[in-house]
Formats: sequence, C-alpha cells, structure tokens
Amino acid sequence: MELKETNRDHSGVHNLAFQNDSDGVDVTNLKGLGDNSQRIKNSQNKKTVPTNQGDEYINIESDPHENKRASVDDEQPRLKRLLEKKYDDVCEFCKKHKTRIYYVVYGILIAAYLAVVIAACSLNFHRALPLFVITVLAIFFICWDFLTAKYEDRIAAFFSPGDRYLKKQWFWLKWVLCAALIITIICWLIFDTTKRGSRQLISFGGLVMYVLLMLIFSKYPTRVAWRPVFSGIGMQFILGVLILRTKVGFDAFNWLGIQIQTFLEYSDTGAKFVFGDKYTDHFFAFKVLPIVVFFSTVMSMLYHVGFMQWLIGKVGWIMHIFMGTTPIESLVAASNIFVGQTESPLLVRPYLPYITKSELHAVMTAGFSTIAGSVLGAYISFGVSSSHLLTASVMSAPASLAASKLFWPETEKPLVTLRSGLQMAKSESKNLLQAASQGASTSIGLVANIAVNVISFLALLSFLDSGLSWVGNLFDYPQLNFENICAYVFMPFSFMMGVDWEDSFIVGGLLGYKTFFNEFLAYKRLSKLIQNREKGGSMYINGVKQYMTVRSEVIATYALCGFANFGSLGLVIGGLTSIAPSKKKEIADGAFRAMIAGTAACFMTACVAGMLTVPGLEVPCHILLGNASNFTDVPANSTELVKCCQHLFTSANHSEEIFHGGNYSLNSWKVCCQILGQPAFHCT
Repeated sequence: MELKETNRDHSGVHNLAFQNDSDGVDVTNLKGLGDNSQRIKNSQNKKTVPTNQGDEYINIESDPHENKRASVDDEQPRLKRLLEKKYDDVCEFCKKHKTRIYYVVYGILIAAYLAVVIAACSLNFHRALPLFVITVLAIFFICWDFLTAKYEDRIAAFFSPGDRYLKKQWFWLKWVLCAALIITIICWLIFDTTKRGSRQLISFGGLVMYVLLMLIFSKYPTRVAWRPVFSGIGMQFILGVLILRTKVGFDAFNWLGIQIQTFLEYSDTGAKFVFGDKYTDHFFAFKVLPIVVFFSTVMSMLYHVGFMQWLIGKVGWIMHIFMGTTPIESLVAASNIFVGQTESPLLVRPYLPYITKSELHAVMTAGFSTIAGSVLGAYISFGVSSSHLLTASVMSAPASLAASKLFWPETEKPLVTLRSGLQMAKSESKNLLQAASQGASTSIGLVANIAVNVISFLALLSFLDSGLSWVGNLFDYPQLNFENICAYVFMPFSFMMGVDWEDSFIVGGLLGYKTFFNEFLAYKRLSKLIQNREKGGSMYINGVKQYMTVRSEVIATYALCGFANFGSLGLVIGGLTSIAPSKKKEIADGAFRAMIAGTAACFMTACVAGMLTVPGLEVPCHILLGNASNFTDVPANSTELVKCCQHLFTSANHSEEIFHGGNYSLNSWKVCCQILGQPAFHCT
C-alpha cells in the first residue's frame, strides 16, 4: 500500500483516502483546507442548515428582529451594572460617614422628644411631672456614661489623692464612722420614740438580735469583715428613710406601684380573649398566672434592648463601691431585684467557675432573700401593697449581702476583681419580636411550676391539717393544725420584728407557710387578712382573730418578700449545678446555709420597716382610731392620733349630732376623750 498525493484542484477539495497500489492515495490541498476552515469561522454568526450533500452547507442570515432583541439584552446588563455602581457608592458614603449620620438621626429624635416634653410641661406641668423627672434622670445617666467612658482615666487621676488618703487613714477613720453611725441611730431612736412611741424600739432590738444570732452561728465568726455588714444595714436604713419617712419618697414609690399595677392590668386583655369574659371566675389560673406571662415577656424585651443590663450594672456598681463587695456578688444581688434566683447567675455565667465559696454563698443568698419581678405582679394582684413590695425588693438586695458576709465570711482571695471590664450576658434574640416570643415561651415553665406547686402544696397542707386535727382530738385539742405549729415556732421572731403581740401568732403562721411551702400560699393568706380588715366587722370570731393591724400587715409584707423556702432550695441546687458543674460540691454544701441567711435577710428588712413605718401616712383616721382603741397599733401620745381626734371634735362642733353617721365608733370617741380631755359635751 502506497501513500500518494493527489493533484491540487482549485475547483474543490478532495478528501484523503487509502487507495490500492494501482490507484494510489490522494491528499487534499492545504489551501482547500484553509478555505474550509474560513467558511466554518464565518458561519459562527449565521444559521447553517445541513443538506443531504456530504460537505455542502446552506448559509441563512439572522432575522433583523432577533438582532434588535440581542441589543436590548446587552443594554440591560449595562444598566444593571450602572445601578450597582451607584448603590455601592451610596453604601461607601454611608460607611465613611456612619458616625455623623448616627449623630444627625439621634439629634433629630432627641430634639423631637425634648419638644414633646416642653410642650407637655407648658400645657400642664403637674400632669407632665413624671415625664419630666424621667427625662432629667435619663439625661443625667447619659451624661454620666459619656463622661465615664471618655474621661475615666482623668476622673480616676483626679480622685486618686483622696483615695490614697482614705486608704492611709482608714484604720482610725472606720471607727470614727462606725461611732458616728451608732450615735446617729441612738439619737434618732430617742427623738423618734418620744414622738411616735416605743414600738420602734422592739424592731431595733430585733435587728440587733438577728445580727448577733448570725454572728454566733457564722461559719468563721472571727473572720467577719464588718464593712459589708454595717454598710448593708446602713443602705437599708437610708432607703427606708427615703421611701417610708419622706413624703417625696413615699409618693414616688406609691406612684410607681400604682403605675406597675395599672400596667399589669393590661394582661387582662389577653386573658379575656383566651378564656372568655368570665375568666375572673377562676381567679388564680386565669387572672394571676397570665400576669406572670405578660411580665416575663416585657422583661425579655427589656433585656434585648439592653436596658436591664444597664440598670443592673448601675445598681451593682453602687453596692460594690458602698459596701466593698466583689463585682460578681454586687451584680447578682442587683439583678435579683428584677429577675429570679435561677436567672440572675446567668448574667455572670462565665465567671462562676472562678468565684470563692463565700461569693457562691452570697450568690445563693441573694436569690433566697428577694423575689422575681414576674411573681411580684402576681402578689400585687392578690391585693398586697405594691409600694411596699417594691420597697422590700429594693431593700433586701443590700440586706442579702450583709447577711451573707456575716454568715459565711470571705477567707479566700477573690479571683474576679474587674470593675469596668466585667461583661454581662446579652440576649440571644435577633430582634425585639423574637425576644417577646421567647419571653412568653420561657414563662410556660414558670407558670406550670407555680400551678403544680400550689396544687400539690395545698393538697399536702390539707392532708397534714386533717392528720394533725385527728391527733389533736386525742388530746381534746381539735384546732391543732400546721399553721398553729408554725405560729408557735415563729411567733418570737415575728414579735421581735415589731409585730403586735396579739398579731405575732398570725404572722408566725404566715412565716411557716412561706418557709415550708412557698411565699405564694403565705401572700394569699395575707391578702385574705387584708380584705377582712378593709371590709370591717368583728376582729374576733369564736376567739380567732380575723385581721391584723396595718403595722403588722406592713411588717409581714417585708418578712415574706423572698424565695427562702425548701422548694426553692432544690431549685437553686439544680439550677446552679447545671450552670457551674465544677462547683457542684460547694453548691450542695452551702445551699442550706444560704437559705437560712436569706430568711434572716428578709427578717432584717422587716425590722427596718418596723422601725420606719408610719401608719398615719397610709391609714385613714377612723381606722387609726379603731386600731388605737386597744392600743395595738400606735401609742396614745402619737401626733397622728392627736390630729385625728382634733379633726373628729372639730367636725362634731359643726354638727347637731355628735355621732353624725361617720365611720367612727364609740371606742374611737373614748380614745379621743382620754387623749385630749375634752368637755363632757363630747365625752358623755
């Protein structure tokens, strides 16, 4: 077989082929191949339709409309690229001037808000006073944060000479301050006793008794650091004076309590929609528990926007500076004013493995000595005074640290000593709506826990009362029940808080309910006593007292305001162990002591309230005189009683009838006759 080249033929192109020897092999001309490749290249912009011929093609030119559509398609990407470029330029400008844009937007919003405040104050300043006060406080704290963040080093350098001087002279200065504090309290007690009677002295003696008892049973009595103890009691006393003894403080907290009560009533809208118009027929399930859901939702939203972290940080900073406690202890104690005992440690979760035993004890004590904001609304719905509940929540925070440091003093060196670098946990919600939804969902467990505990504890209490009554029948004492046993156990403690002796038995029973079951049952029982007093009627029925004096109710409200009970004991151990597994043994060892310290902190708060409570601020004259008829609420030389008696006789002088159909009883007139020594016309 032989390969030969065919002759070049300009008329066409011949294919290569293998031929026989006789025919040879023809090879195509290279120029023909070039022409063929050029034809293929030119056909890329044309439509080609194959024919039946082997190597021939028919070329068809494209349609003009199709070319126009292609040009439009090419124009759209160019327009899109132009818009993208403009968008990128705008984004780049916003990033470059981000700070200025924020300042402009915030400036416009602040100016609009201030214009609204000024307009409201100009129309009616008294009506706009709460808004004005809130605005002033907001401006103050914003300026405080701004100056602290920008000039922290300069401020620290400015006060450093004074700090060094205090540290140098602190050895003798602390004794001077303690002596001044003791002398001030003694002088105040003398003048206050002269004006209002000796009832406050019992509360003061109770406060001293609880401090001594905790010192005796302290873990390390000789290692007690007295600064947190005295400063904690001092903060309680200062807060109590501002809230309970000054008209501005009393009116402010009373207004705040009314606003919270009004705000919580908005939960009725959701309860009415879900459960119907007669939802109040099942008061606890459909009226009280929806408040817990609503409050939990609001708290979750406040955590998402960062307000709660900011507020807790400020309160914790004040306690840290004033009491000398560590940042961890101060933050947890401050957070327990607003959240529960298992939620507050989550704010400092990263630091829990590094805290000392005393700090861990303080964290648990703070949870036992306060209540959560969610259940605060439930207690208010029972009819308990909202202003006193708020005051108790605030006053118990420094009391918890004082009791904790007295019952378990610090013997180790704290590892976490950061002041400004302590980071609190942030909300995991992506937006405000998700935060609200998560808050409502989180409350499901809390609501279920409250409901099942109330059901089980009431059933258990009924069973115990039945069994104890059967045992009492054997000894001709069928009145024996759990409340009576607790009343005898806690009666001395309640009396030393300043409760009237005849009311101490009832308050002792409430303390037993709170300690062995939970505070829900105790506040429910207290609300029934309050309702009985407000309705009036006989104070004794079959030898059983139906209601207490207002003073006893107030002291009981403060003493019950805490989670210190055996049910919460297991909750704290389980919750903290899951957060800090490395501290499991320390948590189990110190939980019971923390519960006792939390109970003592509540009792100390009640003692301070007993020293400062003034029934005349909140009790009408006819109730005050009715309580004074047996000299159980205030002494006979009280200035409030004198004013009420003067008002009573003045009104009688302008009336033909001495008993002119008012709320005053015959005993009230007898009391006023003894106090003022009026003529026979009034006292016959």
